[in-house]
Amino acid sequence: MWRRLIYHPEVNYALRQTLVLCLPVAVGLALGNLRLGLLLSLVPACCNMAGLDTPHKRFFKRLIVGGCLFASCSLIVQLLMRENVPLPAIFFGMALLLGVTAEISSLHARLFPASMVAAIFTLSLAGNMPVWQPMLLYALGTTWYGLFNRFWLWLWREQPLRETLSLLYRELANYCEAKYSLLTQHTCPEKALPPLLTRQQKVVDLISQCYQQLHMLSTGSQQSDYKRLLRIFQVGLDLQEHISVSLHQPEEVQKLIEKSHAEAVIRWNAQIVASRLRVLADDILYHRYPRRFSMEKPLSALAKIARQHPDNPVGQFCHYHFSRIARVLRTQRPLYARNLMADRERRLPLFPALKNYLSLKSTALRSAARTGVMLAIGSLLGSALHLPKPWWILMTIMFVTQNGYGATRVRIFHRAGGTMAGLLVAAVTLHFHVPEGYMLLGMLLITLIGYLIIRKQYGLATVGFTLTAVYTLQLLSLNGDRFIMTRLVDTLIGCLIAFGGMVWLWPQWQSGLLRQNAHDTLEEDQQAIRLILSVNPQPGPLAYERMRVNQAHNALYNSLNQAMQEPGFNTRYLTDMKLWVTHSQFIVEHINAMTTLAREHTLLEPALAQRYLESCEIAIQRCQQRLEYDEPGETDSANILESMDMLNSGPLSTLEQHLQRVLGHLNAMHTISSIAWRQRPHHGIWLKRRLGGENPSVRSLSQAD
Repeated sequence: MWRRLIYHPEVNYALRQTLVLCLPVAVGLALGNLRLGLLLSLVPACCNMAGLDTPHKRFFKRLIVGGCLFASCSLIVQLLMRENVPLPAIFFGMALLLGVTAEISSLHARLFPASMVAAIFTLSLAGNMPVWQPMLLYALGTTWYGLFNRFWLWLWREQPLRETLSLLYRELANYCEAKYSLLTQHTCPEKALPPLLTRQQKVVDLISQCYQQLHMLSTGSQQSDYKRLLRIFQVGLDLQEHISVSLHQPEEVQKLIEKSHAEAVIRWNAQIVASRLRVLADDILYHRYPRRFSMEKPLSALAKIARQHPDNPVGQFCHYHFSRIARVLRTQRPLYARNLMADRERRLPLFPALKNYLSLKSTALRSAARTGVMLAIGSLLGSALHLPKPWWILMTIMFVTQNGYGATRVRIFHRAGGTMAGLLVAAVTLHFHVPEGYMLLGMLLITLIGYLIIRKQYGLATVGFTLTAVYTLQLLSLNGDRFIMTRLVDTLIGCLIAFGGMVWLWPQWQSGLLRQNAHDTLEEDQQAIRLILSVNPQPGPLAYERMRVNQAHNALYNSLNQAMQEPGFNTRYLTDMKLWVTHSQFIVEHINAMTTLAREHTLLEPALAQRYLESCEIAIQRCQQRLEYDEPGETDSANILESMDMLNSGPLSTLEQHLQRVLGHLNAMHTISSIAWRQRPHHGIWLKRRLGGENPSVRSLSQAD
């Protein structure tokens, strides 16, 4: 029982965040300086945004960099305010200056909003204390935050990675169960595939997150715990490889179901695998060794069906992959060794990052300029409303602004609603004049409950955090009730500015990026097919390229989902692209299956492999050209499938069947893209005839820091 309590992700996270916030308050109360303790408890908000609690091989280096940035931003704001520099100019300039961090790495990019929040918080302190005190406050608060989290991560060793691996195994279980639960519905891919795409997207996101965490912990590669978690992750890669394969022969599936009880047997195997994966997910999270496992009976039933129907490929296909899955689950060992760190991307040094940042095509520059303009507008509105320090407006802008339109809209809704409800509750409770001790105890409980639910219920957590903010003002100045209506108006203004900034200030509409992401997905498909059909494909590069294919398609699918939520999107264009993405998903599943065959040396003759490779490259290039140009297509072009049918007069091998279906999907995608490109909007980014460089949304699996 205690394991489930202490190792549970929400409970562990809530305990850590509550202790790191409340211990300084307790120490300040014990020493008779509650005000200093309350101020120190506000610094961890900046550290959380900066990701300074992330387990990393350069943990203390990142901590020093973050603390220095916070103190420097505090000093700059106070000195410029003394020189009567306007607030809009201060925050716009600081945003442009700190925005270069996004070009260095994704983890460095989190220092930008955290440093801006530190500068905004200094705005509320300036004039109430000497210049050096806010700087010392940030230095002490960051030091306390780093030391506490370092001790906590040592105490619960590798727990963040365990949480991610546990989620990965649980999502694999859900994906396996959903894929094989309703085989009769797979005759209509447009209805059956979207739910599977969503689950596959979650799996690939978790795999990418595991890659990053393993790289950040790579200095512990000699520790036994690290090696065990690395093996568990490699087992998860094998499971994802075999679960996400597809034969895509709905007619053959229906024939086998009509002639036998294959549907029940396949579902039986899938449910046993799913239940075992959920057990393993709990074992990983709660530090338990797995028990023995076997699924001989369901596998023997599946093998019997495969023997009884040798002409139907579905039985052999399912038996092959389920037997591999059972072997991995039984032995808890990966099918083959990989070097996961061989192809990791190195972090970009400062000067090359600065060179990229100064380009008008830089996404980091556009994001920094957008943030700077929003903060400048918030400062101007504060001056118009006669607010000498509009720090709550600026803080709201920073907290609700996210990377995309959809995420920002959801965050604004939850933030505004939670703040409004929290301020109403605070207005009522402050009239009861609760003693200081009870108020601190209530803040402790509210903070703990808020962090318990923040991952799933951000709006409700905001209610609690608003209460603690008002109570903190009450304890610091004994006039928190005077600012309730002001804070409500400031929150609404900040949310409106953030929403307007995401819509009108250099928006990066995902519907306009669909074409580039689709082009990049085809490029990764081509690289994977080249590697699969090479003379002697090696397991390591095969595994890495397969994951790049999955990640590229995942970026495309994410763009499509976000584009469907954007205002004023072109319905016909996105409907056609949704069908295009469906065929792309089938190609990804075929590449997953072919990777398994190539690793086990189920290869074609060199001459035949070369002809298949040429046909696939021609088909992929035709799709890319159709995405890039809107001229009429070639009416006399040879049909790729017909030309391949002429190559083989005998029965096709399993690898050839997959290649034939890949070519079929590519031909369908060529036709769809011809229609979709004509349905595109005729303004802005959609008018570009030539595609740009590499899409920044498709990056290496592991981000170095």
